[in-house]
Amino acid sequence: MNLETTYMGMELTSPLIASAGPLCGSLENIKKLEDAGAAGVVMFSLFEEQLRHEAAAIEYLTNAGRDSSGEALSYLPDVGEEYYMTSDRYLGILARASSETDIPVLGSLNGVSTEGWIEYAIQMQAAGAAGLELNIYYIPADMSQTGMSVEQQYLDVLGAVKEAVEIPVALKVSPFFSAMANMAAQFDGAGADALVLFNRFYQPDIDLENLEIAPNLSLSSPYEIRLPLMWIGILYGRINASIAASRGVHGAKEIIKYILAGADVVMTTSALLREGIGYLSKLVEDLRLWMDIHEIESISQMKGSLSMQNSADPGVYERANYIKMLESYKGKYVS
Repeated sequence: MNLETTYMGMELTSPLIASAGPLCGSLENIKKLEDAGAAGVVMFSLFEEQLRHEAAAIEYLTNAGRDSSGEALSYLPDVGEEYYMTSDRYLGILARASSETDIPVLGSLNGVSTEGWIEYAIQMQAAGAAGLELNIYYIPADMSQTGMSVEQQYLDVLGAVKEAVEIPVALKVSPFFSAMANMAAQFDGAGADALVLFNRFYQPDIDLENLEIAPNLSLSSPYEIRLPLMWIGILYGRINASIAASRGVHGAKEIIKYILAGADVVMTTSALLREGIGYLSKLVEDLRLWMDIHEIESISQMKGSLSMQNSADPGVYERANYIKMLESYKGKYVS
């Protein structure tokens, strides 16, 4: 049985990748992920806000007190270890993980503008990253901003990073474009080596006791696969970029469905946060077991077999399925 797949030109031992998250934040964990069966790892994200803070801190430390004697430098304020050393620590972990493991390790940048990204993309490449994942996390709350300008922002970031590095670049996007298929085609034409579907926006909550806006992080659940599953099925065979599924993976069922729809790889974090890193080995084994039961010999045999392109009824991916679903539900209550 062959679990091998290809992602952004990289040959992987299986389609299962550990996605960006806290578990990918140390060399020790990355090695554990490899031992548990991860075919690749996306490191935790380096955030644009951290890069800006770091640059500002360095500028301050460079200029503050420049007219004073060298002995007086001790009065400079503490700008925060967690920001000042972020990029150095990140690149150090990336360099060691890339050299001390046998799986591809991808760097991850999270932001919305091109500012600062180019320099760090180049540094990640130099540190040995097998590729980059650009996680463009942007809420267009400005009422004067048009949809076209939002789309252009994504294209600008992608184009700038692609021009700066030679390693493959994946773009992790949101599903909220008005014409997702067209945007996928534009990203593909702009050189994206992969599309990761989808970014998961974290919406704030309201604290009723303190009457304030509060952050609320909830891990994904399996029902969230439906939206990326639909778009993966629609895009399979229609773009050159690799396709990665990233949402709601908690068991082998979600992995199998994503691959049948057309995903080259499947990424997970929430399942590993809930169950532990060792759970990866169970996911791989359950995938292997399902393939054995269904007499499927390879991932390539599965991939895209239930996509829109290969469906006997392509309408199930469009409006026809919507109508059928409503009619079947109505039939339960109308005799």
